[in-house]
Amino acid sequence: MKWKAILMLAISLHFIGCATLFKGTTQEVNFNSNPQKAKVIVNGVEMGETPVALKLETKKTYTIEFQAEGYKPKTYTISNHVGAGWIILDVLSGLVGVIIDAATGAWYSLDQDNINAVLDKKFFF
Repeated sequence: MKWKAILMLAISLHFIGCATLFKGTTQEVNFNSNPQKAKVIVNGVEMGETPVALKLETKKTYTIEFQAEGYKPKTYTISNHVGAGWIILDVLSGLVGVIIDAATGAWYSLDQDNINAVLDKKFFF
């Protein structure tokens, strides 16, 4: 019975990319701000108010803007990087895994899991 489980895992690794199977193609990023209830705008699209957790695709980069009434907007960039370990595992498990993980972007990770923005007040003269 144990050998069947090992065989199924080996077959899965061969036909599905390692990163796709174990990590997936999205990553949760938590957004918070001071003051609370700031708008979170991701690549030009409003996605909610702080505090909020969003699932973002790992193969993309993001421009994040925080906006609150009476405060200057603050912008951050979330980049991604390729995990060398996933590439090595894909190469060892076969060409199919490399193709799948490259196409889905599963071997990427975002550079940040949390962003805490401190917004500066606008001064009106």
